[in-house]
Amino acid sequence: MIALSRWFWEVAAAGAVVFLLLALLAIDWIAPLDLNAPPGMFTWLHLQMLKVDPERCYAALDRAQINYKRFAEPIKNGCGFDNGAMLLGSEIGHGGHVLMTCHGLAGLILWERTVVAPAAERYFDGSKLARIRNMGTYSCRNIEHKKDKMRSEHATANAIDVGGFGFSNGAQINLEKDWKDTGARGAFQREVRDGACKIFSVVLSPDYNPNHSNHFHMDMSFVRFCR
Repeated sequence: MIALSRWFWEVAAAGAVVFLLLALLAIDWIAPLDLNAPPGMFTWLHLQMLKVDPERCYAALDRAQINYKRFAEPIKNGCGFDNGAMLLGSEIGHGGHVLMTCHGLAGLILWERTVVAPAAERYFDGSKLARIRNMGTYSCRNIEHKKDKMRSEHATANAIDVGGFGFSNGAQINLEKDWKDTGARGAFQREVRDGACKIFSVVLSPDYNPNHSNHFHMDMSFVRFCR
């Protein structure tokens, strides 16, 4: 009897997951992801759905008028990716091209436009977000560059590290120096970190451990964790 009950709930749970996925597909057909709209309750799931439907992901980038090109890297030894996108340029500087999976880049654009840019104007007297300091996206390596660790999300272009921000009034924020600020700089950084948690799967900040004392790590894996 106990085994039958357990089987019933397992089947019910699986059915609920399938129903949710089908519902999200229907939602995407009716109202495709808008990279200019603030994240909502289902944004993270919506982005995860784009992972399995890359053409809809590229369509989202096109609707948002993103200057990018499709990109892929041969998959070997746990590194590489299909269905990537290289950001070629935007109104926000990154210090070079940004190479990520398509749904990862979609998440980055959504975060910049709907979380970081509005926060910059509120905290810094109307100053515009001008730069995001990109500390790395695709890199064939293990977590923390250690041989005994598993492959990093960076190894599949599914992550980005952000070390700071620049604004149109010339002000700069450096996470390593400014994270403990008790004024507007500190509040801004925590707000954009918390906003990233609504979009990305894993967000690690200087609050997490010393290895992240100088940057945000943000990735689009499936397991969710934010600190």
